[in-house]
Amino acid sequence: MKCAALTGISPSIIAELKGGKARTLELYSAHNIITLTRTTPGECIFMTWVNEEDLAPGDSGIMVELLVLSISMKRVEIVNPLFIEEHERMSARIKVQFRGTTIARGVDERKWGDPTMVEVIRSACYRAG
Repeated sequence: MKCAALTGISPSIIAELKGGKARTLELYSAHNIITLTRTTPGECIFMTWVNEEDLAPGDSGIMVELLVLSISMKRVEIVNPLFIEEHERMSARIKVQFRGTTIARGVDERKWGDPTMVEVIRSACYRAG
């Protein structure tokens, strides 16, 4: 199954998502925002703590369902007695729900500005009982 990948996510965030409750995250990384521009709510996304540059086949992560997506620009002002500095910062707010753990089978070649896409292995869970 091919899907978008969000990389460099904090291990503590991933652990919290594994708890099962839907969570809202705010992302500022340019590569993750670029990836999210090609996704829509309802899709499954691969999330991993591995950095984008290091992402390789065999890396583990989690699958989450994208419930809500909002990409926006924020204005940040720094006021100093000598000057006023203004910046714009793009961010993506997403609400996601944990669906399972998985492993990346393959990572698509990409250039800067392309979304990060991976082929994942669907995991199966067996329960003795």
